[in-house]
Amino acid sequence: MARVKIFSTASCPFCVKAKQLLTKWNIPYEEAMIDTDPTARREFSTATNGARTVPQIIIDDVCIGGFTELTELHMDDKLDHLFEK
Repeated sequence: MARVKIFSTASCPFCVKAKQLLTKWNIPYEEAMIDTDPTARREFSTATNGARTVPQIIIDDVCIGGFTELTELHMDDKLDHLFEK
């Protein structure tokens, strides 16, 4: 199965929604809180090529973007394809 990591902050409503959707779709994920963990903040900058917004979702070391891109992948039936192996 693909590895999923979500970079988020405690005060971001879109982060909460993205995590809720991943849970609803039974997609396990690792969370990195960039507002409280300096190591996660450095990793966030590198993994997302300098993104400035959260959430940022990484699937198999590829940044797919945030909440909007996650839902678009799901609506376009492209999310399941990422997890087929």
